[in-house]
Order: sequence, then structure tokens, then C-alpha cells
Amino acid sequence: MPSDLENMLVVGVASSALFDLAEADAVFREHGEARYRQYQEEHLADTLQPGVAFPFIKRLLSLNNLSDGAPLVEVIVLSRNDPETGLRVMRSVESHGLNISRAIFMQGRSPYEYMGALNMSLFLSQNEADVRIALGMGFAAGQVFGSPAMDPDGTDLRIAFDFDGVLADDSSERVMQAEGLPAFHAHETEHLEEPLPEGRLFEFLRGINRIQDIEEARVSHDPSYNRRVHVAIVTARNAPSHERVVKTLLSWGVRVNDAFFLGGIEKARILRVLKPHIFFDDQLGHLESAADVIPSVHVPFGVVNEAARRDTGQGQTAGTETSGH
Repeated sequence: MPSDLENMLVVGVASSALFDLAEADAVFREHGEARYRQYQEEHLADTLQPGVAFPFIKRLLSLNNLSDGAPLVEVIVLSRNDPETGLRVMRSVESHGLNISRAIFMQGRSPYEYMGALNMSLFLSQNEADVRIALGMGFAAGQVFGSPAMDPDGTDLRIAFDFDGVLADDSSERVMQAEGLPAFHAHETEHLEEPLPEGRLFEFLRGINRIQDIEEARVSHDPSYNRRVHVAIVTARNAPSHERVVKTLLSWGVRVNDAFFLGGIEKARILRVLKPHIFFDDQLGHLESAADVIPSVHVPFGVVNEAARRDTGQGQTAGTETSGH
């Protein structure tokens, strides 16, 4: 009987986001595909080290033990490797004890276009071009960078989101960029009762909330149960524009545990204390100052990123997997 992905939280992860492929990528870039194939074959038994998304994926998969029946989470490897060179990736998955059994390997091409068929609510990659195309197709995707979370033995999962351009669309951000902060606050106050349209990562948050619902049911039966999943919003909004965020979340039927309305205070100050296993933001400037310790995901969506591409004439340099792995 075919597996049903409809009721699961499905996440796609590129091999370069899951593992550190810098050494293998250097071989490919310096010596070409033939030498890269030989290198991967020679190192087939050498387990790849964790990449930026590894701790997040590991914690996410561990939530399956909250279910007595079908898994709650499915993670699928999406890779530009061909099946042969992808063997090392899957052996490393097994060596690290990750419960990942499904993968798509497409030589030199990204499998992001299969996200819809696999009911994925998130795709993580180091390849900026793949991420941008996936976003343009209406999928939720982000480019990972920074450092893996440094608490490998815990069981909790801390996720942090920016709001505009990530959970919500960028319609309010467009007002901010075009007319400035006073006009932005006036606009948000005027449209307070009007929920913002959903952004690319809304469905991912809703999937996380479904898992949190299971934990809430456990708390109702056992008040001593410690919730494992914790969700925060870390946004540059402040009063009076903060209220529209709260009302929008309520109208969507989703929730977060904490919200930080920082009003221009550097987000890194909060993130270094919060220590999320992953943080999503649409603005690189908010990510770079904490990327040395915080696993970060750039969601290159909306007006801010459109302006950045116009200013530079090109996108940010793509990471590993650009050359086909």
C-alpha cells in the first residue's frame, strides 16, 4: 500500500545542507567530475560530518517518537548527485542514525520541482539559485549558512522565524521600503483587522503546530511533561505594528510560543540567547551578525531581495551543489 504523505510534515533537504561537503566540492571544482567520482568512491566508507541543517533535521525526526502510529515527520534527501556518488550520502545518513530512507538523486539537476508531488512544506539547500527558483514556483525554500547548533545531546527543538517575507507575505514590507517607518506604522494601524496574506513558510509552521498539539494533549494528561518543540518570532516590528502580527496569526489559526518585537535592535542579541536550532529570515543583514553561532536560513523572497539583486546585478554566490552535487 503506498505511503500517505498528506498527514505528515514533509521536509526536503539537499545533501549539502545536511552534511559538510566542502572537501568533496573542492575536488569537483578543481579537478572535474571524473576525479570527484573517484574521490567519492575512495571515501565511500568515510562518514560525512554534520552540516548546518543537521541538528535541526535530527531533532525534527526525533519527534516521530511522539506518535504511536504513523510517523509525524518525513525527511527526504534531494540531491544533485547521481545515484552512484549519492551512496556516500545515504551511508552517512545511516551512520549518523538518521531515520531517512527516501532520496531523489538527479545528476547535475535540482529535484526541487518534485516538492509538490511529495507534499513538502520546506526545502533547504546551500544552492541559492535552486532556492530562488523553488520560491518562484510557490514553494517554501531557504538557503542555509552559518554553523550547526552546538547542543547535540538534547531533545528539544527551537525554531525561530522572522515574520514579514517569511511567515507572511511582503505586502507590508513594500510599504516600509517605499514610504518609510512612520508610513509603515500608520498603514499597519489602519489595516489592523485585516490579516496579512500567508507567506511561503506558513504551511511549515502549521505542520509544526500539529506536532505541538500532540504535546499539548500530553501536558493535559501529565502536567509534568516538558514540551520539546518551541517556536518564536523574532521581528524588527515594534508597537504599534506588532498588533497586526498577533491578529494575523490568530486569523490563520496558528501560534507561536514567544514573540520578540525588537524595533531595530540587532536580532543577533536575542538569537545568541535564544539559541534556535534554525532561524529563518528574508534579510541577509539580520542573519550575518549571528551566523557564526546560529544555524541560519535565508529566504530570498520579496521586495528586499528584489532590490538587493538589482543593486548587485546578480544573486549571492551559490554554495555547494552548484556544480552538480
